[in-house]
Amino acid sequence: MTSTEAEYVSIVDGVLQIIIATAANGTSMDFGGITAGKAALDALDSSVGAILLTGSGANFCAGGNVRGFAAAENRGAHVRGLADDLHEFVRALDAAAIPVVAGVHGWAAGAGMSLVCAADIALGGASTKLRPAYPGIGLSPDGGMSWTLPRIVGAGRAREILLTDAVVDAEEAVRLGLLSRLVADNDVRTEALELARTLAAGPRSTYASIKALLAQSDSATLSDQLDRERDAIAAAADSATGHEGVNAFVEKRRPNYS
Repeated sequence: MTSTEAEYVSIVDGVLQIIIATAANGTSMDFGGITAGKAALDALDSSVGAILLTGSGANFCAGGNVRGFAAAENRGAHVRGLADDLHEFVRALDAAAIPVVAGVHGWAAGAGMSLVCAADIALGGASTKLRPAYPGIGLSPDGGMSWTLPRIVGAGRAREILLTDAVVDAEEAVRLGLLSRLVADNDVRTEALELARTLAAGPRSTYASIKALLAQSDSATLSDQLDRERDAIAAAADSATGHEGVNAFVEKRRPNYS
């Protein structure tokens, strides 16, 4: 890992932490973090059991650097390049078999909101707000929002949120499923890290199976999904993780999945 990558990426207690926005440029998305995060995701090994996305400034991520868009000699080419980099990062997140947690403090706008939608679990605070922000600058969504948002909130509500550029406050975000739960504003990063640590110490093959089943369920029939669930739980019962979990339950002790 280079010194530049280390500014954005660290591994603590089995958690890969990726900073996706900094105080620079008004907490807009920092592509140093996106690039470093993609490299870290490509290099994932068994020492990592969860991924944590967070910002280091006042906001989780205020979206793209609009001043950078305006200053580009060829705006289309500039934005296309940024979207390519962001989308490779989102693809790598989606491919990860371990849980992805987002600690969403302050604003998550534009591509920042897209990354909230890409997480498996997102924690926010009372002051957290989400906004697509694309219509306000005459652009269309990126970061997968047009795919993830309707799957979280439903197609009709996704249209309303995107077309009206709605500001979704913290309580509404929890109600819609964009945020999993709320904690105190000052505790968002701490609580998100603690959650990620707990997941990293958990049954990783179980989490991988859960994520795979959920990903497949969108396009599967119920009958197909029942077959997949049967095959997955049978394989889990024969695995070291399954043996440890069942034995720990019978022996009335905490399982050790390390």
